[in-house]
Amino acid sequence: MMDENRRSFLKKAGCTALGVGCGLPMLVAARSALKEGSEDSKSQWAMVIDLRKLLELPKAQQEEIRKACATACHDAHNVPDVPDSQEEIKWIWAEKYEHAFPDQFHERASDKMKEADVPVLCNHCDRPSCVRVCPTKATWKREDGLVMMDMHRCIGCRYCMAACPYGARSFNWRDPRERDSSSGELLYFKEDLSPYPARTKGVVEKCTFCAERIRDGGDPKPACVEAADEVPGGKGILTFGKRTGADSEVGRKLRDNHTTCRRVGLGTGPNVYYII
Repeated sequence: MMDENRRSFLKKAGCTALGVGCGLPMLVAARSALKEGSEDSKSQWAMVIDLRKLLELPKAQQEEIRKACATACHDAHNVPDVPDSQEEIKWIWAEKYEHAFPDQFHERASDKMKEADVPVLCNHCDRPSCVRVCPTKATWKREDGLVMMDMHRCIGCRYCMAACPYGARSFNWRDPRERDSSSGELLYFKEDLSPYPARTKGVVEKCTFCAERIRDGGDPKPACVEAADEVPGGKGILTFGKRTGADSEVGRKLRDNHTTCRRVGLGTGPNVYYII
């Protein structure tokens, strides 16, 4: 009995010390890391961005495609247009190549690459670090690989933002549905909001790979992919679908081209691939 009580006491004391030293998120991360496998899900949704094709276009055309993607995504999901760069909300945006791929950039890179603006978004990783640190499970990974957010469970701790190595998450510092006190007009939205639920102050949000379109079935195209296809020269620059399978266009592009991912050395297993 004494030995059993002693073991129980030491176990509890050890857990308490770990909790004090590392905090709850680290405990959650440790537990999740043990449970989470690295299996290659056959149902995983993924995106291929043909950066090579994009950079062959004139700069004005590149900018038109990137802007069309962001506008379509943000309009479809009621992403607030906050002018303050310190508080902006973004689901898909552009980064300089050296910032998007700091582990692959070097001073001898071509001028085209040095000047390139790369479309970036949530990578819906195989082993998402954001999921491991969330204390309320407000962010989780679905069986089809989509990394999702439950806005009602989010407590605004922003641990997921700190854990994400891609800067893919944004925090609502203010009520996105705030209205002008004199005119009554929405400050950060167009008046014709989409049916997608708007968020509240104090929650984190990010790209969902247009999960609502996947839910509707058929051959889903995220809003950004659809928008790029409609711009002259933009068709095929963004491709979305299952990562594997006999009829997978994403799988074919991955097999037939040299591709890379962002920060591959971190082991998160990104599912946004770039043809370079």
